[in-house]
Amino acid sequence: MKPKVLILKADGTNRDEEMAYAFKAAGGDPKIVHVNELRTGEEKLNNYQILALPGGFAYGDDIVSGKILAIELTSFLKEEMKKFIERKDTAILGVCNGFQVLVRTGLLPFRKIGEMDVTLTNNDSGHFECRWIRVKVNPKNKSKFLTGINNEIIWLPIAHGEGKFFTDEKTLKKVEENNLAAFRYIDNPNGSLNDIAGVTDATGRILGMMPHPECFVRIEQHPNWRRGNVKKAQGLPLFENIVQFVKGEL
Repeated sequence: MKPKVLILKADGTNRDEEMAYAFKAAGGDPKIVHVNELRTGEEKLNNYQILALPGGFAYGDDIVSGKILAIELTSFLKEEMKKFIERKDTAILGVCNGFQVLVRTGLLPFRKIGEMDVTLTNNDSGHFECRWIRVKVNPKNKSKFLTGINNEIIWLPIAHGEGKFFTDEKTLKKVEENNLAAFRYIDNPNGSLNDIAGVTDATGRILGMMPHPECFVRIEQHPNWRRGNVKKAQGLPLFENIVQFVKGEL
């Protein structure tokens, strides 16, 4: 049976269809669900194996990026979220705005709902960064998301104004000592500390990242694919890996 994937959206989310397409291509059964459907009980998080928070500008990024959606999750859906992450057959992926939401809920990097230890803040460049970049997969991070791609350098697009990974020295040391960094920028586009482009929790079942893997699940999505030097869709393995994991096949 295909794992059920809840693609969570709010007003301003704009990468939900790309996220759903990526999970479908990877063998999942995605459904786009508005956060209000969870709040009213029309949809239940417990009925799904994977929760995906896509990119965009939830609620216009009012206050700061991802803040309002994070408050909704920690205020109205806290118990559902706790039960979901306590299960052993679940996973969470947050990309760009979704990553911003996960750090503001406290789910990343230390799984402390309601306690924020790191942030994603304004790019050092002072403007929106939108281009293809290279990231290196951290070989020390053992997340199932990264199976088979550890230590690889891959191309992915970015599109963000608040992507700088930032925290205090003590917390950054804890992130590094526990090998929670999942990706590092080759050419840092936003000033992230230690070039961090994505992190996981200690279990590896929660992944947040600023680059967009859902936008490279077909070779044709790369801007230079016609030149014949793009051999594979480098974002697709993340989705295939986590689908296989929740199915018990990885």
